[in-house]
Amino acid sequence: SVRGKMSIPAESTFEIVYGDWSSLLPEVQKYINEKARLCKPDRLHICDGSEEEFQLLLREMERTRTIKKLWSERFDNCWLVDTDVRDIARVESKTFICTGNMSDTVPDTKFGAQAKLGNWMSVESMEYLLFRKRFPNSMAGRTMYVIPFSMGVVGSPFAKIGIELTDSPYVVTCMRIMTRSGKPVSDYLKAHPDTQFIRCLHSVGRSVGMMTSWPCDPDNTVIAHFPERNEICSYGSGYGGNSLLGKKCFALRIASTLARDEGWLAEHMLILGITNPEGRKKFIAAAFPSACGKTNLAMLQPTMPGWKVECVGDDIAWMRFDDKGNLRGINPENGFFGVAPGTSMKTNPYCMKSIHKDTVFTNVGYTSDGGVYWEGMDDEVDLDQVHVTSWDGRHWTNESHFTAAHKNSRFCTPAKHLETIDAAWEDPMGVPISAILFGGRRPDTVPLVFESFDWTHGVFVGSSMRSMTTAASLEGIVKRIQHDPFAMRPFFGYNFGHYVQHWLDIGKTSNAKLPKIFHVNWFRTEKVPGAHDHNKRKERYLWPGFGENCRVLEWIFKRTDEEDVAVKSPIGYVPKPGALSLSGLPEPVKLEKLLAVNKDEWQEEVRKIKEYFDEQIGADMPKEILGELTKLEERVNAM
Repeated sequence: SVRGKMSIPAESTFEIVYGDWSSLLPEVQKYINEKARLCKPDRLHICDGSEEEFQLLLREMERTRTIKKLWSERFDNCWLVDTDVRDIARVESKTFICTGNMSDTVPDTKFGAQAKLGNWMSVESMEYLLFRKRFPNSMAGRTMYVIPFSMGVVGSPFAKIGIELTDSPYVVTCMRIMTRSGKPVSDYLKAHPDTQFIRCLHSVGRSVGMMTSWPCDPDNTVIAHFPERNEICSYGSGYGGNSLLGKKCFALRIASTLARDEGWLAEHMLILGITNPEGRKKFIAAAFPSACGKTNLAMLQPTMPGWKVECVGDDIAWMRFDDKGNLRGINPENGFFGVAPGTSMKTNPYCMKSIHKDTVFTNVGYTSDGGVYWEGMDDEVDLDQVHVTSWDGRHWTNESHFTAAHKNSRFCTPAKHLETIDAAWEDPMGVPISAILFGGRRPDTVPLVFESFDWTHGVFVGSSMRSMTTAASLEGIVKRIQHDPFAMRPFFGYNFGHYVQHWLDIGKTSNAKLPKIFHVNWFRTEKVPGAHDHNKRKERYLWPGFGENCRVLEWIFKRTDEEDVAVKSPIGYVPKPGALSLSGLPEPVKLEKLLAVNKDEWQEEVRKIKEYFDEQIGADMPKEILGELTKLEERVNAM
C-alpha cells in the first residue's frame, strides 16, 4: 500500500494511512479530491476489503468504545454496537429524491393532500443545503474511508459499482459484510475503465454535546438521491439504512431508476429456491414491507417431509429477462441486515445458527456472560442465570417496562454462513423466477393466499398493497394499516405512476415467460373470547406461520405448473377445498376463515384503494390499473 502525505488541488492536505492511491481510477481520484476539499478529513483510508483491514477497524472502534467484542464462547468474531438513542432507524421525512422536475419524483397528488409516494427537493435547493450547510468541514479531525463496492457478483452482467466515501468505520465494517468491496472492485474498475459508478458520500456529521462513541447529527440529518447523475449524499446519521449507501439508497432508489432506463426491475424482494419431494426446483421472489417476515420466509425450515427451501436473498432482488424470455433474478447483496427482535430458534432456526460468527449486532441487549439478547430469545438465553443490559444501558429484566433490544435492532451477518444458502446465490446470470408474491400484515380482509388472474391484475395487486406499519422507520406509527404498494413505498426512485407503467411494460416484453403473481397474508387474526384482562392478547393468529408457510408455497408451486387446485373468487384464484395440505399441523386451523372473502370488507377495501389512487397518484396512474380497480369493484358488488 501507499502511505504518506497527499496534496489536494485546493487548500487541504491529508495523510494516506491505508491503501494504494494508484489502485484507483483517475475518475475515482477526482471524486475523492472534490469531496475531500469539501469535508476536510485529516486522513484517507482506501479500503481493500481484507481481513487485516477488518480487524484493524474493529480494534479502532474498540478503542473509541464504539463497539465491543462478544466474549462468550458461543460467538466467534462477533461484535456489539449501541447507537445514540436518536439515531436508530431510517428517517423518511429527511430522505429526498432530487430531480429537475417535481413530477419526475412525486405523482399527481390531489390538491391539498400530503404526498406519500415521494419526497422531493429541487437539485439546487439540496445542493445548497448539502454543500453549503452540511458537509463543509464535516470530516475535520477524522478519516475519510474510500469503499469501492459492487452490488452483485463482481463482473456479473447484473452488477453495478459504487464508491462510498464515509467517515464511519462502522459503515466500512458493515459494507464489507453487505457488499463485495475493496480490492476486487478496484481491480475490476481498472480493467474496465469505462464502467460507470454510483457516487456515494456519507458523513456522521459534526457532533456537538453527544455521545462520543456514536457521533451523529440527528437534528440536521438529510439523505439525498440525485438519480439524474447517479449520486447519493447522506449526512448526520450512522444508522445502517441511512449510512450503508449500497443498501436501500443504491439498491432500490437509484437502482429503480436505472432499471426503468435499462429495462429491468429493482425490487424490495427476497428470492428463495424451493424443491419438492421429487427433486424439482423453482425460484420465488416475494415483496413484504420491512419486518413483515421476508427473512423468515427466505430462510424457511419446512415442516412438510421432503420439501426444501434455500435462500438466494432476503431483502432485495434485481430481475431482468434473458434472451430465452425467462425472468432471472439476483440478490445484489452479500449479507443479511436483519431485524433481531422476534428472530429465534422457533421462528428462524437457520438464521440463528448463522449469526454466531463474523456478525455485527446493533442496539440489542447485552448479557453478563458476553452474549446478546433480544425479545423472542427466551429459549436461547436462561434469564435466571445471566443479567441483561438493555441497548440503551439500563438493567433489564422480564418485569421491565422497556425492551432489552430496540424494536429496530439489527444483525449484520455474511450470507455465506447460512446453512441453507442456495448453491446458485452467486450465479452471475441469476436464477429463473417462477412466481412473485406480494404480502403484508393484514389482521382481516385479505385471505391467506390468492393468485392474480394475469400479469396486469398482478400489477394491480402490488399497486394496491396495504400493511400494518412496522418499526423499520423512526417515524412509523405502530399498528396502523397503511398503503405500501409493492412494499416499496419508502424506496421509489421516481414517480410511482411511471413505476407502475414500467411494470406493465415489462409484462409486454417480447417472448417473455411471465411468472405468476400471488398475494399472501400470514397475519389474519380472530378475537380471543373472554380476553378482557389487559395482560392477555385480545386477538390470535389464525395461521401458525413460520415453517408451516411451506404449505402455502406447495400450493403456489402447483399453480406454477397449472395444476387444477384453485377456484375463482372475486379477488383472484384461491385454493380449492382440500387443496392446501393441512395434515401434521400441531393444531387445527380455521381454513374457511383464513380464505374468506367478505363482501363488506372488500367493498371497504375498494373504497380505500380508490381514495388512495385518486389522492396520491391521480392522472399518473395507468388506465389499465384503474380498469382493474373497476373490475374488482364490479366483482365484489356482485357477491
